[in-house]
Amino acid sequence: MSDSFLSQEEVDALLEGVTGESQKTVKEEIEAGAIRDYDISSQERIVRGRMPTMEIVNERFARNFRVGLFNFIRRSPEISVGTVSVQRYNAFLRELVVPTNFNIVAIRPLRGSGLIVCEPSLVFGVIDTLYGGSGKFQTRIEGRDFSATEQRVINRLVDVICEEYKKAWHGIYPLELAYQRSEMQPQFANIATPSEIVVSTAFQLEIGDLSGAIHICMPYATLEPIRDVLYSSVQGDAIEVDRRWVRVLTREIQAAEVTLVAELARADATVEQLLAMKPGDFIELDREPRIRASIGGVPLFECQYGTHNAKYAIRIEECLRNADANWLGDKHVK
Repeated sequence: MSDSFLSQEEVDALLEGVTGESQKTVKEEIEAGAIRDYDISSQERIVRGRMPTMEIVNERFARNFRVGLFNFIRRSPEISVGTVSVQRYNAFLRELVVPTNFNIVAIRPLRGSGLIVCEPSLVFGVIDTLYGGSGKFQTRIEGRDFSATEQRVINRLVDVICEEYKKAWHGIYPLELAYQRSEMQPQFANIATPSEIVVSTAFQLEIGDLSGAIHICMPYATLEPIRDVLYSSVQGDAIEVDRRWVRVLTREIQAAEVTLVAELARADATVEQLLAMKPGDFIELDREPRIRASIGGVPLFECQYGTHNAKYAIRIEECLRNADANWLGDKHVK
């Protein structure tokens, strides 16, 4: 019997002849597909899940902006809210119509800048409406900048957007947008690097036959300090308080009947003394100069005891502090 054995190359050659394919090629393909390079210095982040608070802010902004825009152009718009989009900044820019109106805004009190993007069709429709037109006048922006008059109208429109967006954040976080400057080309609207993650929402506006969109875009790195607020689902329930319902309830509760108890005097006794008491016994009372009136065990007034119109009565001398805080409720209804 021969002591020689097949080498690994000979075994591979035999297997190749049986299966019809090279094992070396399969191995190389597996290795090539299983591993990819990753740059740990990259700004890419994996953002998972919805942002309930941001969705609530967007809905509130749409309602507020509908009123604010009506006060500005005296025409009632229809506004539809897009989804909260989380993507790279260069992907966001590719979705926009170019040239368009880029407005760089400071995001206070956070560090960083955001974008308010107004599509040209919306800008010229608003300008035409302000000057008495129907909003159907079409103007081409290619090859030129906005005129001084057009830019003034844009600034006023952005002011309305910033004001209504600030109101939308009220009760959640004191966030506001402050206008800094305007640009026409995306390469000058450098609020983030192309690979950075941004959070954006599109608001589609329809004013009669006029339609256009505005986009609000903020870097995710800027919003990261309030990340817990954005992902909290409780915030929405806490801030959506119907103040009209509170006022109605406050008004209706005024008619509710309550029992006012005035404590004339008080005495201390032991259980033994109480068990020994019988009809005819006397209990000595320590009467204070003032007596306290309460409702439901909550002290409300310091009073004097006497008679009025031939009846026993108490006269209110002082309203206690907890009466204002717990019962009157004026400080809690704005």
